[in-house]
Amino acid sequence: MLTYPNIDPIALDLGPIKVHWYGLMYLVGFAAAWWLGRLRASRPGSLWNAEQVSDMVFYGALGAVLGGRIGYILFYDLPVYLHEPLKMLKIWEGGMSFHGGMIGVLVAMWLLGRKTHKTFFQVTDFLAPLVPIGLGAGRIGNFINGELWGKVSDAPWAMVFPSPQAGELPRHPSQLYQAFLEGMVLFLILWFFSRKPRPAMAVSGMFLIFYGLFRFIVEFVREPDAQLGYLAFGWLTMGQVLSTPMILGGVGLLWWAYINKADANIKIHENS
Repeated sequence: MLTYPNIDPIALDLGPIKVHWYGLMYLVGFAAAWWLGRLRASRPGSLWNAEQVSDMVFYGALGAVLGGRIGYILFYDLPVYLHEPLKMLKIWEGGMSFHGGMIGVLVAMWLLGRKTHKTFFQVTDFLAPLVPIGLGAGRIGNFINGELWGKVSDAPWAMVFPSPQAGELPRHPSQLYQAFLEGMVLFLILWFFSRKPRPAMAVSGMFLIFYGLFRFIVEFVREPDAQLGYLAFGWLTMGQVLSTPMILGGVGLLWWAYINKADANIKIHENS
């Protein structure tokens, strides 16, 4: 069993102002997206410039924070927030839904596409490889907060989390599993896949497939939210329910992207 590091969730205590690690992880994610976006925009043939990348990060940040919070409230804990509405504003305490954040970002990217005169998938295909670093950083923030822990385990890397709700038995550090898969592995897949020209929708499809797959897998060792528990079969969680349409949608986008590419190649061949 490993010892949980028990890091203070407050990174800086400036009297009335307290800077939480969880919030700093969001800043890391947005800064990484901005830097990587400028790097992608500098490639030959890019349709993007530095100003548009900055707009993308700003729109994406608003969509992620608002959508993530609203999604968590609606999907996971609506009765509690209806009973205590001011709790909705305490984002530093955690309580963000990736799936809600994704919906918020998609709405924001649609608005950005209208502003920049780009199609929706031109925007999302460019954005997808910029997202995983922020996802990984967010999971590190969950780990520092000592929240969203895994199931009880006798694995040698299991940890006892400090929250009374987690109990005194060692558990899977599922936040770190997600940080590795959703952060590092997903980033490498998308970054290298997008280095070559791909048909529209292909990069977005790859993001949906692999995020959904990684999340679905980790849910098997992650403790379900106490207020929801398992939804069916003694193992199905809300995270898996929300990830399933992502996987199916990603497969559909990838299939459609390459079908359209094949059709376009046939037409070019017939006209040549």
